Amino acid sequence: MVQEYQSPVRVYKNPFELIMAAYVRRFPKCPLIPVFLDSEVMSETHSPDGAVTVTERRCMVDVEAPRLLKRMAGVDYLYFIQRNTLNRRERTLHIEVHNETFSSRVFVRELCNYTVHPENEEWTCFEQTASLDIKSFFGFENSSEKIAMKQYASSIKKGKEIIEYYLRELEQEGVTHVPRWTPSLAPKAAPLGRLTAPPETLVSMTTDKLDADYIRRYLGDLTPLQESCLIRLRQGLQETHKGKIPKDQHVLRFLRSRDFGLEKAREMLCQSLTWRKQHQVDFLLDSWERPGLLADYYTGGWHHHDRDGRPLYILRLGQMDTKGLVRALGEEGLLRQVLSINEEGLRRCEENTRVFGRPISCWTCLVDLEGLNMRHLWRPGVKALLRIIEVVEANYPETLGRLLILRAPRVFPVLWTLVSPFIDENTRKKFLVYAGNDYQGPGGLLDYIDKTILPDFLGGSCMLPEGGVVPKSLYRTAEQLESEENRLWADAIYKSASVFKGAPYELLIDIAEVSSVITWDFDVCKGDVVFNIFHSKRAPSPPRKEAPGATPLVGGANLPLIDRNWTLGQDYSKVETALACREGESVQGSHITRWPGFYILQWRFQGAPACAASSLPRVDDVLASLQVSSHKCKVIYYTEVLASQDFRGSMTSLESSHSGFSQLSAATTASSQSHTSSGISR
Repeated sequence: MVQEYQSPVRVYKNPFELIMAAYVRRFPKCPLIPVFLDSEVMSETHSPDGAVTVTERRCMVDVEAPRLLKRMAGVDYLYFIQRNTLNRRERTLHIEVHNETFSSRVFVRELCNYTVHPENEEWTCFEQTASLDIKSFFGFENSSEKIAMKQYASSIKKGKEIIEYYLRELEQEGVTHVPRWTPSLAPKAAPLGRLTAPPETLVSMTTDKLDADYIRRYLGDLTPLQESCLIRLRQGLQETHKGKIPKDQHVLRFLRSRDFGLEKAREMLCQSLTWRKQHQVDFLLDSWERPGLLADYYTGGWHHHDRDGRPLYILRLGQMDTKGLVRALGEEGLLRQVLSINEEGLRRCEENTRVFGRPISCWTCLVDLEGLNMRHLWRPGVKALLRIIEVVEANYPETLGRLLILRAPRVFPVLWTLVSPFIDENTRKKFLVYAGNDYQGPGGLLDYIDKTILPDFLGGSCMLPEGGVVPKSLYRTAEQLESEENRLWADAIYKSASVFKGAPYELLIDIAEVSSVITWDFDVCKGDVVFNIFHSKRAPSPPRKEAPGATPLVGGANLPLIDRNWTLGQDYSKVETALACREGESVQGSHITRWPGFYILQWRFQGAPACAASSLPRVDDVLASLQVSSHKCKVIYYTEVLASQDFRGSMTSLESSHSGFSQLSAATTASSQSHTSSGISR
């Protein structure tokens, strides 16, 4: 397995020339890196004007490995070849390193880049990437990989310290400025050796890179490998979602929830982004009007912050009429309330990060259980609670920093037995449970919350909603809740479709006017699909129409629109090149029609994912696995047909609308416009 590393951009607030003067002092050996024993210059060549110098060194490194492993390998030291390209005119240094020892068994490659800061020419940026591929190593591949990654991570942390150490050394010697290279000051040209241009991938400085100081200020102290996971996940999302990615704080939450397992975090995050997009969760705080019923009978709310600066949410669950709220609002109404609480929590974390000047990515929840009894274990209420937990665990991981459960009654273990299997293990570790008045003693509530903000029911002076029993006159039947379309998913503009092996999902669009524009926006939620667009003058038999313009198939089966007896090129034609779409990709595009007739958008099965991101039990997934073939993909899509004169001007067109997340993007990743053309775009 190939191990990869990508660093953030580390900024030195010193000119490039001074950094280079400090850098060369690392050679031939550096006492600050004990494993770096020695180095020798193998060759050094210069350009005719002296602006470019290429230096090749052979470096000897001592590896802290078990003696048995060294004896089996037959070596005490490892040798690496380092090739430095210093361009004084462009003010860049490119470093390429590869291993000489065991090059047939192990492949190590490191690329480093020193460049001038794009916004301040008196500062210097440093960036590095590395890869390790152990093909075979005497049966100790896994052990060798762990040793190598551990040592590499420790050396990365020392990199900036070493440059700063030599900068201080230069300052003590009175060297605080090194003049820039100019042709007039250039030395006489030495014989020109073979100069190879450094990789272009290391030259450019793009705006989507992360600065190490930014990570420390807004995201916290991360290990080098954790920083690498964040950057690589972010880069992958940029490629598949084209800028529509959440803020770095939220991406980091998903990595932490999966112990920085890159693939598992990516899968979980992509599923969550699809869920947010399909159900328009990003607009919930601005579009949802909180029912007056919740203001009168819901006993919870945001209340200042705890001693760590985390937003504090207080919930008097024991005083809440959960049965009455479920009967009056329905399961979906309560779910909306919980989602709005979490969305507000994300906003408060960002605000507190700015206020307190340190990263705050989660909140504290205080739950008072005084009054909890068997009526709270009403079966539909518990069912609603389990569903809410499942949704929150999947889409708001690592947002709960601490849960303080106060005055837990005897019935609490029963409730805990029911809900704990659905709560992630990392989340369960954050629960602190106090029975009776135990919260008043040492290690209790005042260790986490300042006394001045305690609510009145815990001995403080702050007043919070008291709730009460919901009048039965406000109860509604299941039929009423359904008929009023009081479901969270009812407002979704995106439709979901399943794509089976041998049974593609097809969407019929009837076009009457030439030059009409068919636009689409879809996400691949599961598996890999191939997207096609066909045109036919013949109407599929039988055409199924739900609404003017677009006609999706309905029902449980994917019934074909393209007749098996039709011949491609005669009865129908392909108007766009087939597009292979991988799981997690977000695809937008448009097609300007050249002929009237029937256009068929088709999603065809290509592959399925290898594993799932979450290990938590899900009843729906278990049932689905028993009833549905594993050869299945899933997409959510939105299509619209626009007249040619409305295409660029309409705010509903994919080209003129801004695609992004109102809550989760913009601050650290600017949302870009969706690009459309007569071809398919991603």
